[in-house]
This record gives sequence, structure tokens and C-alpha cells, in this order.
Amino acid sequence: MRCMLNIWGVMLFLRVSWMVGQAGLTGALAIVCAANIVTVITAISMSAVATNGLIQGGGVYYMISRSLGPEFGGSIGLMFTVANSIAVSTYVIGFVNSLQDMLFYDFNETIMIDGSLNDVRAIGTAVLVALMALAIVGMDWVTRDPGEAIPKGTLLAIGITFITYIIYPFMLAATVVRDASGDVNEFLQFVVNDTDYLSGNKSILDAPTFTGESCSTLGPGIPHPRNLTQCGYGLMNNFQVMELVSVWGPLIYAGCFAATLSSAIASLVGAPRVLQALAKDRLYPGIFMFSRGYGANNDPVRGYCLVFALSLGCIMIGDLNAVSTLLSNFFLASYSLINFSCFHATIIKSPGWRPSFKYYNCYVSLIGGILCLVVMFLIDYVTALVTFLVTIFLYMFVSYRKPDVNWGSSTQAATYVSALKHTLDLQHVEEHVKNYRPQILILSGPPSARPPLIDLGQLITKNISMLVCGHIARQMDWRQRSMLIARNNNWLKRHKIRSFYSLVEAKDLETGAMNFFQLVGLSKLKPNMVLLGYKTNWNNCSNEDLMSYFNTLHGALNMQLGIAILRVPSGLDFSQIIEDEDAGPLLSYQNGGANDISDLHEPSSLQQQQGQIAQDGTGSEASSPPGSPNPERAHDVVAGLEGAQDRKKKRRGSLSSLYHGPGGAKLSKDVLNNITIFQRKQKKGTIDVWWLYDDGGLTLLLPYILTTRSNWGSCKLRIFALANRRDELDMEQRSMANLLSKFRIDYGDVIVIPDAMRKATDSSKADFEALIEKYKTSENTSDGVTLTETELLSQREKTNRHIRLREMLLENSMDANLIVMTLPMPRKGNVSASLYMAWLDYISKDMPPFLFVRGNQQSVLTFYS
Repeated sequence: MRCMLNIWGVMLFLRVSWMVGQAGLTGALAIVCAANIVTVITAISMSAVATNGLIQGGGVYYMISRSLGPEFGGSIGLMFTVANSIAVSTYVIGFVNSLQDMLFYDFNETIMIDGSLNDVRAIGTAVLVALMALAIVGMDWVTRDPGEAIPKGTLLAIGITFITYIIYPFMLAATVVRDASGDVNEFLQFVVNDTDYLSGNKSILDAPTFTGESCSTLGPGIPHPRNLTQCGYGLMNNFQVMELVSVWGPLIYAGCFAATLSSAIASLVGAPRVLQALAKDRLYPGIFMFSRGYGANNDPVRGYCLVFALSLGCIMIGDLNAVSTLLSNFFLASYSLINFSCFHATIIKSPGWRPSFKYYNCYVSLIGGILCLVVMFLIDYVTALVTFLVTIFLYMFVSYRKPDVNWGSSTQAATYVSALKHTLDLQHVEEHVKNYRPQILILSGPPSARPPLIDLGQLITKNISMLVCGHIARQMDWRQRSMLIARNNNWLKRHKIRSFYSLVEAKDLETGAMNFFQLVGLSKLKPNMVLLGYKTNWNNCSNEDLMSYFNTLHGALNMQLGIAILRVPSGLDFSQIIEDEDAGPLLSYQNGGANDISDLHEPSSLQQQQGQIAQDGTGSEASSPPGSPNPERAHDVVAGLEGAQDRKKKRRGSLSSLYHGPGGAKLSKDVLNNITIFQRKQKKGTIDVWWLYDDGGLTLLLPYILTTRSNWGSCKLRIFALANRRDELDMEQRSMANLLSKFRIDYGDVIVIPDAMRKATDSSKADFEALIEKYKTSENTSDGVTLTETELLSQREKTNRHIRLREMLLENSMDANLIVMTLPMPRKGNVSASLYMAWLDYISKDMPPFLFVRGNQQSVLTFYS
């Protein structure tokens, strides 16, 4: 019944007669049928959406937001609240207009105040206050379960009201003319005295009373060329025509009053409920205060007050036509999205889309949505355009804020389908050097332990290439694994790192890394290079750990992956300095006592007991996985994570807000600078690129990418190359400059260093010998770690070359912001792990931030467009 009263409402009693007068019977029937098609299709779509699960408070907002996501739902929720507020004023104005007509025509032309806008404003305000009081007292009967009410009740109401809207135009067209002056004497004079009428040449409709001549805007008896009249009666002029032709006029007034007031109070109750649901979801700032309810029914009293204020403002306008145009456009926008949500959910074919109402079709819903938009622009294109722009603005605002909600919307399902389709399409796309992107797998361990390494990977990929944080841990159960994955993904999200997080269980670094190399990624969307930290404690760790690290490098190259090894003076592992907000204080080991996970990143005997694996070495630059949290404390862990979320919101903004010491202690400026070395704006300087071997161009491409980032934009590339003889210096320099020009690499300088192969100084040799002394053996066989005399002799020239590299670095690059050097090839079987690590250690020790890079011989740079 409420639905029928709403459909009948103001439009049936006060505007159907005007529609017939304007469009004629045929046009009026066409309008009614077209409108009914829109409402039927929308009702069918709404029935499908409403029966696909329980609909909670919020009505249309709840349906659209849970179907299409928070962006569409938030925009329509706010607009629907405003639309219902306007609807209240529309129905109240309609009630007052009917009351004015009743007093004027049936009570001796009684006027309340001025018979115009002030009547509407004064009486409308009083009616609104009464409705407000009634709504606050209690209107539980207004709300029902949409899943039950919509399919049957709405469709039945539309069918019944459609019949009445078809019958009334026939009745009105048959009984009332467009214009009538209401002058009975003039009409009688025409009937009695007009000879043409008496002779049958004119019909009764030719009387001046009905042609509008007597009330023409040009004056009595002067027909207007465009038929503009100021008649007081007729379909075009009197909105109470239905009362005039009815058997008993008061019944029409009673019906109009009942329809308008019931619809007004339904909108007055519905709008605050929508606002309350919207406020609870926190999609917009500043409206959460409207989520609070009062009393046993959780009444949104604050929402009532806001809707009251909006409705009162529209009542002050006092013009039903002006208010109803905006109302119609807002509602049609909602109906369009309801149709689209049904279409979208169906076309995506999500298994969760299982409405119990089966009589719908996705393409019919799409047509209904388009029809709603067409009708909006037909009613008033200016208002429709404003409505459209407001919807887009609200959509973009919510999309920008990225609310943390998970409603299982069809938009989420569409994201999956789209990603799957494009990934499958990518499988058949041939790789081309022009489309090469560094897709990086970082052997990071828990990301929170090694921020500089993660930041460098993010700086290179910058949300437009693939980034994966790989974490190797020993065996754990599914609950521990789930908590660890959730914790690290949350850290990446909070720090705005666009990266995947992957966790594998393995006995050592080599095994876990090989699992990553083979399994991470999908189709062409998989890493093509590995980024890891330098193993600074290679000289103190066990032979097994050293070989594991060395074999990991071999494994990456054997899998045709590029390699990048980062070393920074302050180290990479800050797990002992910074506190991970997501690791609550109750994340402890079952057999480790009160040790916090975040306290166990540094390798120790306890770490080995608890199943830790150093991701890429130990010492100050190492990273290791957290241990196994106690599954019995899961509830406390969740509470800890929620507390961390609250603390996070209080410390959002600067870089210093992202990191803090244990217990929330403030970090020193030096420590913070070391942590955020790749996040901070770099001072004007250079990135020195020592391009020693042709590795496909990766050694050149990575530093060039860094210079395109805003933080490193003030740094110029200095390209270093080696020449064996001084007479080759000019030729090598011109050749290198020409090559860089063809590659379109912007650089600041090209420096070719002569005499690269001359013998190193004795002091440098002595320093290097001290590094490898403990690994020397007099035996002729090597286990891959120890150094035999035969190996040292065979690698004498390479060793001298690497010692010379350090001497040249000391002369040229100590003031660089970053040094990038081609990584020497670790040839397994020809060079032992200890000698190789000694080369890297000697080259990069006590240097500015240092990045070793080795491509996989795949060309990543090209001359051609």
C-alpha cells in the first residue's frame, strides 16, 4: 500500500491533468507507458539484487554499495539522502497546494495568508514539524525487508497503478478541455445565439469559453497565435481537475492528502536511515556523527535533524515544479545504477550472484539503465548534467580515499575477471626490448625489517612494474602462516608499497630462493631480476650459509634472471631498531618464552633454535623471518593489529611518522635518514655507473630509471668505462658517448679510465690478503669455500682487477650519491664462494650506497624506435 501511495502521490492528483493537456491523450499514454517500462525494468533489477542475500539498513544505498562497491554506493547514498529530503518537501508542497485549492474553491475563496508562496512556507513548515515529531516517536511500520517486499509488493503496486494511470488520461481527455475561462454566461450566449453552432457548422468545443479567446494573454476576444492563455480552468490551467469531474470532490482531496503525507513521512524516515548506513561505512569524512542511533530502534535522530533542515530549505522555495525536477533526476540516477548493478553482477558471472528472483535479464537491465539516463536529460538536461557531474565527483572522491572495505561487490569480481583475461592475453604477446620492464623479486624476508631494500625496489618499479617481496621461513602451521601473511601485507599497504608478498617454507636460503625463481609469477607476469642485500658477515658465518648465498646467485643466473645486490654503509636490517606496528606485543614463540617476533630478526643461537633462515646473509645487513607465533594467542594478536591500526592513524603524514622505536620511542635523525635513504629527496650529485661488461644493458637502465624519479631527479649519471691503454682513451670515450646517445640515455659525463689492468699497490694487496687468509688451505681439493694455491694462481689477474677497481673507486666515486657497478660473474667451479665474496666485499666496503647489477644477457636497451 505504501508503494502504491507513493506512486499515486502528488503526480497523479496534481499533474496528470496537466500532462494530458500538454501532450494530448496519445502523448500522455506514450509518456505513461515509457515511464512504466522504466519502473518495471528497475523493479525487476531491484528484485534480483534484493533477493541475492539479506538487505540490511540503508535500502538502495546498501544494495548498490554491496553490488557495485563503495565508489558507486557512496555517491548514490549521499545523493539518495538528499533526494529523499527533497521528496519530503515535494510531498509537503503538494499537500499545501491541494489545501490551498480546497479552501479557495470549496470554502468561498478562503485564503490562509496570501494564497501564494507564503502559504506554502508557513503551512509547509508546520506540517513538516508535525511529521518530524511523528517520525521520532516511532515509525517501525515504515521499514520492511526488501527481499520480501520488493519482488511481490513492488511489482504488484506498479501493475495496479499503471492501470489507473492509463484510465485517468482517458477520463480526463473525455471530460475536460485544455482551456476554459469558466464564464458560464459567455457559454450560454454562444449556445443560444451563435448561428454557426445552431446550424451545425460549429461544435460546442468552438465556444470562446473553450478556445481561450476570452482569456487570451493579448486580451479578451483576441486569439493568441501560440495559444497562450491565462484561463482559470481546463487541463492546462487547473490542477484540481480530478476533483471537478469526480462524483464527490472531498474524496479526491482525502486521497491526495493521504498520498502526499504518507509519502512524505516515508521519505522523512527513509532518508536518515540511508544516511546512518552511509555514515557507519565511513566513506566520507565528517559524517560519522550521523551513524549514532538512539533508543530501542536505533533511531537516527541526528539524521532526522539534517533531513528536516534540507526539507525546510526546499519548502522555502515553495515551487513544486522546481523542486520535483531535481527530485526526479536524483531518483533516476539511483534507478540507473540499480539496473547497471544487476547487469554488471550478471555479466561478471560471479558464483556469489545467486538471486532467488529468477525473472530478470542482464541486457534488459542495461537497457533500463540507459533509459533512465535518457529520461533524465529529457526532463531537464541542465539538472541532469549537474546530477551526472555530482555523481562522478563523489565517485572519484571515494575512489581517491580508497576506503578499507570488503563487500564482495561485482566490481571486485570484475577486477579479477579483467586481471585474468589480460594475464591470459599477455601469455601470447611476444616480448620486445622496447617493452622491457624490470620485474623485481626482492629476497627481503619480512618487509618491515629491511625498509631500504624495499624502497629501492619500489623506486625502480614505481607502481608500473611487478614487485614481489619474497620471505623464506621454516615450517609453520596454517594459522601462523595466515597471520604472518596478513601482517606483512598490512605493512606494505600502510607504507604504500605496491608489491606482492610471497611466503615459502624451506630448510635454507638456497632452497627457498629456487622455489621463488621457479614458481613466483604467472605467464609473462613474473620476475626477470632478483634484488637482495649484500651478505656482510660472509667472513664469520658457517660454510653452509656462505655456500647457500653463493648458490642462490648461481641459481638466479641459471634461471635467466638478472641480479642486483645492494649494500649501504648503515646496513639494511633495522629489525632491532624499529618496531613493527603490526606485530603486537603478544606475538611470541611457544618455546621462546617472552621473545617478540620483531626481536628475533638478528641471527643468533636462539634464532637457529626457533627455525630462522637468514634471507641473504646475517650481520647488520641481514634479514631473517619471524618465528612461529603462538596460535593460542590469535585473539590477542588481532587485538594488537587493531591497536596498531589506531596508532597508525595518529601518525600519518611525514616519513618520521612511519617508523618509531620500541614502545613508540622517537628515532634519531641519523637512524631515520638511514632507514629512508631511498625515500628522501637526494641532494644534487651524481649516480656513478661503472659499466664493466656487456650484460644486455641492465647496468645502465636501472640508474637511468632512478634519475627519472622525483627523489633522484637532481642526480646526473656519470658513466665510467675502462681502457687498457692511454692511446685508446679518446676512442673509447667517443664510442661510449655515441652509444649512450643512440640509447637515448641522458648523462652528465663519460669518463674512461686508462691503465685499468696495471698492478695494484702493495698495501691494497695486503688488505685483500687479510680478507681471505682464514680460507686458505694447503690441500689441492676445495669444498667450494676454502682457497687452494691453484685457485689463487688461476684467478690472480681477476683478483688484481678487482683490487684496482677499489683503488679507482676511491679516486673517483667517494662523493657519489649512489654507485652502480656491473656484478662480476660468479662462475661456479672456477671460483670459490669465499674468493668471490671477498672480491665484492673489498670493492664495496666503506663506500657510498653501492648496487651491483648483472643482467641475464637479454637486451634491455635498443637503438630503434
